[in-house]
Amino acid sequence: MTTEKIIIENLKCHGCANTITKGVSSMEGVNQVIVSHEDSSVTVDFDEAGLTREEIVKKLARMGYPEQGNNSLKAEMMSYVSCAIGRVTKETN
Repeated sequence: MTTEKIIIENLKCHGCANTITKGVSSMEGVNQVIVSHEDSSVTVDFDEAGLTREEIVKKLARMGYPEQGNNSLKAEMMSYVSCAIGRVTKETN
């Protein structure tokens, strides 16, 4: 088991956190996901035999939450969409 803390861009609210948690948790080999607003981080506990840190970073980037230092306008726009989806999903659950 491996635990990685990834500092990300565009983390704005609990909707974002909800989207990140659901998206990363759906990956094969992920055991736990903790999102922290305090330092804009995602801590992932995963099985390194079937998953790599790079795959997790790519998944986060596809959702609009790239690793710190890799932000773009496209990623920011994607994060707003992910955020809205996360808010709606959280409210309906």
